[in-house]
Amino acid sequence: MQRYARWLPGALVLATVAVLAGCGSAPGKTADTVSADNASVDAGKAEAVMSKGTLLKYSTQGNKDGYFHSFWTDTHGKVTMTLEGDGVYSCEWNGVNNWVGGTGWKPGATRVVAYESDYKPEGNSYLALYGWTRNPLIEYYVVEAWGSWRPPGGSPVGMVESDGGVYDIYTTQRVNQPSIEGTRTFTQFWSVRRSKQTSGIITIKNHFDAWEAFGMKLGRHDYQIMATEGYQSAGRARVSVREVTE
Repeated sequence: MQRYARWLPGALVLATVAVLAGCGSAPGKTADTVSADNASVDAGKAEAVMSKGTLLKYSTQGNKDGYFHSFWTDTHGKVTMTLEGDGVYSCEWNGVNNWVGGTGWKPGATRVVAYESDYKPEGNSYLALYGWTRNPLIEYYVVEAWGSWRPPGGSPVGMVESDGGVYDIYTTQRVNQPSIEGTRTFTQFWSVRRSKQTSGIITIKNHFDAWEAFGMKLGRHDYQIMATEGYQSAGRARVSVREVTE
């Protein structure tokens, strides 16, 4: 597949909009299946979740088969994420307020990522290459597909062409929200495909270079995953990810 990059200038704006919360908190134990349910759920539903795996309320991170994984959710709704091995995970959520999880690498890098997915959102959701940097604290998304709403709203900074698609570039700000450094105010960087794609190639360097050209500077890389995220929605997905080496 052809991999190239071209970007066009736009008005650099910093928009504060209502967007999904990011994935933060300290690493937890590695598990093959992780799930979460609202603390107020009845006992029967709680047992159903427990039968699938470890009952969690907040987050877990770890490594399996050479891949890093991250799972985060707030305390509303129900979500289950299962690590199938070799960079493959499946997930299902229903009535969730906000969750995000996936598999990838730690630290992030300018790698070429191949992914395949069976992505079936019902409502507000993203399928994205997702990561964090420190100093500065940046949460970033390369969004390949979405549910009922194309993120993040507002006017794009510009655009980049990469891997056969056109992506609009945005910046947004999160104020006093969860992050990998606790509750913080931080900036989000976005590249969002103009047309949805659920399997393909992401040459992340093209996006990093385009962001840099617009003055959007990343810091020191923390983790980088092919993520599924849901906000006040339901859905299911099965996602596989691998690094392309040439």
